[in-house]
Amino acid sequence: MNVSQGAVHPVEAPPLQTDGEANVLLPRVRMKDFQGMPGTVGGLFLRFSQLLFAVIALSVMATTTDFASVTAFCYLVAAAGLQSMWSLALAIVDIYALLVGRHLQNYRAVSLFAVGDGVTSTLTFAAACASAGITVLIGNDLGACAKNHCTQYETAIAMAFLTWFAAMPSFLLNFWSLASR
Repeated sequence: MNVSQGAVHPVEAPPLQTDGEANVLLPRVRMKDFQGMPGTVGGLFLRFSQLLFAVIALSVMATTTDFASVTAFCYLVAAAGLQSMWSLALAIVDIYALLVGRHLQNYRAVSLFAVGDGVTSTLTFAAACASAGITVLIGNDLGACAKNHCTQYETAIAMAFLTWFAAMPSFLLNFWSLASR
């Protein structure tokens, strides 16, 4: 049988310690928390901006009289409502973590944050795209903006896209934190 033999490769010796250094091994150091991760001021800012834009999108779309007649607009209201509840819940968690000085780097918590951010941001983006398509159909193709609330639709859609732009950094930072473990 022709099997290769294991080889021993030389390893550099650690530098010699001087008089004042103790003979201890230093523990591994994790990366610092980046602003935008859960439990940071940047993360709290992202949560509040998500909440603000989602509530505005929900309010503007829900105040139109005929949004319920279009499925994409109902979807936008549902997605903005879910996003606002998720953002409010995580903003409360971020406030708590900042007040007590805790880092939210627990694997299960970060996994929950990453999955929740991924789901809600995807739903918000899909709802904004679907609603934008319907608004373009109403305005450009049918020419029926005079009978409909195109300005309110466009405002709600713009706020939904801004919600998505604020939610994506949260998702990416949480996902990156999971991947770097």
